[in-house]
Order: sequence, then structure tokens, then C-alpha cells
Amino acid sequence: MCADPNLCRRMAVYNLWMTEKLYAASGQMTDEERKRDQGAFFKSVHSTLNHILFADRAWMSRFTGHPYEIKGMGVDLYADFEALKSAHLAIAGDIIAFADTLTPEWLAQDLEWTNTRGVTKVRPKWLLVIHMFNHQTHHRGQISTLLTQAGIDIGVTDLPFMPDLELAE
Repeated sequence: MCADPNLCRRMAVYNLWMTEKLYAASGQMTDEERKRDQGAFFKSVHSTLNHILFADRAWMSRFTGHPYEIKGMGVDLYADFEALKSAHLAIAGDIIAFADTLTPEWLAQDLEWTNTRGVTKVRPKWLLVIHMFNHQTHHRGQISTLLTQAGIDIGVTDLPFMPDLELAE
């Protein structure tokens, strides 16, 4: 197993920090600019933010059994930016609370789930939790590129330079 609860907790806090940064930077755009198709996989900044929220909700539903609302892959959950931001910050808080409960024993177990296409899979929980964090980072990178192209600097995004990072000496 290559993940432990401390790594998951750190990644959950990193996710919140980066989510706040993304919304602060994206908030500098007009709604029209955020929703403009810029050729990204999910077309726009707005739809890519929606996709990250969709995936976080899908994985958290699988991990916790909590019934988060999701729609189909690539379908925006929220048209309104402020509602999207609020929902995204809420799931980031839920991910932190979830990560705080993780144990090595839970992470070592397998998870069986049915994906959005109806296909049932089984994978180790540690792998799926790490995938959730990796997925967030992947799509945040896409948004960061779109923001840079729009002349908006998101600032420092590197994990070792996250504010309030406390590591055992």
C-alpha cells in the first residue's frame, strides 16, 4: 500500500487550499469568460470546475455512502458560479472530514462500485482515494492553464509551499 492516512489528510487540506485559489482567480473573470469554450477537455473554466465537483461527489458517495447529487459525465451541476463555488467548498470540507477518519485498515480494503456507465469494478481503497486527489490536481492544472491564458495568475500551487504546512521535524 503506498498511501497512508497522513498523506490523505495533507492532500485533503491541499485540495481545499487550491479550490479556494481557483475560485478566487476564476472570480476575476466575467461569467461569459468563465463559460467560454476554450478548447479544454470540458470546454471552459466553469465546466471544468463542475467536472471536478462531479468527480469528488461521485467518489465521496462511493467512499462514505452519502448520497451526493451528481448528473451525467460532462453535465454541469451548477450554472451559477456562486452556487458552484459554495458546493465545491462544501465538498472540500467533507473531504477533509472524511480524510480525518481514515485508518490504514480502511485504506487496505477493496472497494466495489458501479461506475456511471454501469460497469462494476473492484480496486483497493487507497488507490481510489489517491486517484480522487490526482484527478483534482489534473483538472486544476487545466484550469490554471486557461487562467494563465486569460492573464490571471493563480499564484503558488506547490504542495511544499502551502501556507500553514506543519511537518514533524
